Formats: sequence, C-alpha cells, structure tokens
Amino acid sequence: MFTGNGIKIFTGTSHPELAEIITRRLGIPLSKAEVTKSSIGETSVRILDSVREDDVYIINTGCGQVNTALMELCIMVHACKIASAKRITAIVPLYPYARQDKKDKSRAPITAKLVANMIQKSGCDHVITMDLHASQIQGFFDVPVDKYLYAEPSTIQYIRTNFDLSQIVIVSPDAGGAKRYGTSISDRLGERKKANEVSRMVLVAASRARCHPRRRHGGHVRHALPRAQHLSEAGASRIFGLVTHGILSGKALKNIQESALEKLIVTNTLPQQENMAKCDKIEVIDIGLVLAEVIRRSHYGESVSKLFDEVPY
Repeated sequence: MFTGNGIKIFTGTSHPELAEIITRRLGIPLSKAEVTKSSIGETSVRILDSVREDDVYIINTGCGQVNTALMELCIMVHACKIASAKRITAIVPLYPYARQDKKDKSRAPITAKLVANMIQKSGCDHVITMDLHASQIQGFFDVPVDKYLYAEPSTIQYIRTNFDLSQIVIVSPDAGGAKRYGTSISDRLGERKKANEVSRMVLVAASRARCHPRRRHGGHVRHALPRAQHLSEAGASRIFGLVTHGILSGKALKNIQESALEKLIVTNTLPQQENMAKCDKIEVIDIGLVLAEVIRRSHYGESVSKLFDEVPY
C-alpha cells in the first residue's frame, strides 16, 4: 500500500491537470508551491511545504510557453535542493527542445544538450520523460534518465478496448515510423502480416484501417493526413490517427477537422482541453496512471522496466 510518507509532488504551471491526476491516483495531496511571474517577466517560485529529507517529484512539461516552463522547472528544482530535499526527480513528459538534438549546420547549437545541463545543474538527481525524440538525449545527462517510458502500452490498451483486432490494420505515414512503431504495435496486437503489407503501401488489402501518424507536431500530422485520404479511397471504412505528444500547432486542428480521420487520439502529456474544444475529432488517452506508477516504483526502489510494456491497473 502506498502511504506517501517522505514524498512530495509539485507542479509548475504548464500542466497542473496532469499533476492532479497523478496525485489523485497515488492518494496523496499535491504539495504547495507558489509560482508567479513579475511585471518584467521573471519567474518567481516559493515552496510552501517542507521538503527536508523528502523524495521530491516536480512535474512540468515542455509545452505552451516552453521557455517559461523550463525556467519554472529549473527554479523549482533549485529551490528544493537548497531546502535540503533528499532526492529530486524532474518529470518532463514532453522534453523541451528535443528536436534540436544535433549540430546539423555550421554554428548551430545543440539545444537539447543545453537543456540537459540546465536541469541537472539546477540540482536534479533523476529525470523521467516519455517517448523521447532521440535516444542520444539520454547521453546528455550525467544523472539517471528513464527515457524508455513509452505511450505505446497505453495506446495498445486503447486499441484492444475499443476495436475488433481482426478488423484493423496498422499504418505508418513513413518508412521510419513503420519500423519504429508500426511493426512493434502490430506484433503486440498479433497483426504483423497486415502491418507489413501496409508498410509497403499495399493499401488495397485493407477493408478497415487505422492510420498511425505517430508524431508530435502539427506539421507532421499534416503530412500524414493525405495518407488517411488514400486509405479512404482504398476502401477503409474507419480511419484513426494516433500520436503521443499532440502539440497540433498552426493549422493542424483545421486540417484534422477537414480530413478523412474519424478521430485523432492523443496522450495528455500536454494539455488537450483547448484542442478538444476546437476540434471534436480529438480524443485523449490518459498516461497519468503510468506516471503515477513510475513515481511509486521509483520512490520504493522498484524496477520501472515493467512499465515499458504494461499499463498499471
């Protein structure tokens, strides 16, 4: 039984709803912190609960005003560090600047590395993130990083719960996605043969299909939407999109609303209420239960690897 003794969970302003889901699941109150911004734009943090010798978890995701979210996280970590917290874990479901992970042109920065330096220099002992864009980002840290935490088990549970597995086909909008995600999900659903056919773009074999544009940004979803139209023209009766971090920037919501997709299923690694209000095709998978179990296991020193493949109940 989880007692919550010796643990404190704080949240910044980027996604307090997720923090509430996590603490409700664990059966403990959300610890109190005052996060404000001055008239000149400086972030100010005041930790209102004692954290001395506690195991502290700080939840803030890289969305909305990303720079503000990042500074809030670093300042909260630092505040807890100098308040004598025993261990501090940053839970960052969507890692900020993850796509700037390499030097791809002359004089270009590796900003994902800079972010890693900022987080760990602020006093962080452990980082938990989800569906990290590039595995190499883990090597930017000198502290443990649980980056193999995927939304895939929650996605598979959603598919099993809502669809007849004999009537679905997994599709990826590109060869890379087919290799990384489509094949993996298909294998675990027992649909490998159909997935391979679709990854070779043999779409006419699908009578009912699931489109799987597993990407983050509105631009990437936009590129996947024409595939949904191709599936519809090939005879697919229902088409769904699955993404992990549904940032859905720019004209993404408009494009989704006008597309052949019946639904776009996204995780709540970032807030989706506003997107759902603007587009009735958006549906959310809750990953709060997974993150709550990660916190419980981490606090008690248990293995987290089981959650790479299973969704806690």
